[in-house]
Amino acid sequence: MTKLEQLSAQLKLALSDHLAKLDVALGEITIECKAGCLIPVCLKLRDHAELRFEQLIDLCGVDYADYKDGAWEGRRFAVVVHLLSVSLNQRVRLRVFAEDDDFPVLSTLVDIWPVANWFEREAFDMFGIMFENHPDLRRLLTDYGFVGHPFRKDFPMIGNVEMRYDPEQQRVVYQPVSIELRNNVPRVIRDEGAHS
Repeated sequence: MTKLEQLSAQLKLALSDHLAKLDVALGEITIECKAGCLIPVCLKLRDHAELRFEQLIDLCGVDYADYKDGAWEGRRFAVVVHLLSVSLNQRVRLRVFAEDDDFPVLSTLVDIWPVANWFEREAFDMFGIMFENHPDLRRLLTDYGFVGHPFRKDFPMIGNVEMRYDPEQQRVVYQPVSIELRNNVPRVIRDEGAHS
């Protein structure tokens, strides 16, 4: 039995009641659970003797709005967590979808893996995913007055205002966009007199 097969069997055994899906692709295991089971699943992943995923190495938000050219029929927002077991030298990916597409909310993982703090803040800032019981859920990469969530598929690609710091007013100000339109198509310049 290969290491991936052993891990798959252990995950199925340990998470039997909470496991919604398990896929093996490209040498990696992806598991899925329902939002209401997120905390028990993560505690089991961290504490079970055969799993021992001590480290959360990544957490990111995903917007499935236009996934598969609009053919996606599942929930819109998900959080994907990458976990590492240093002691057992194994990895797993956990995906969980928020139940409400209009107001996506999931439980925070900060109490299980403290490193989740800033990852969750980034997912909140970029995708608008709320993390219930997060100790300090506020924007991380955009300005506090920023409206919207830039990584959502329906976020406008162009705008009509820009933000800059005004040293005279000592604050951030918004003003009409001052970008000059220009032709970005490369031109080919030929020397008509040269012959090869």
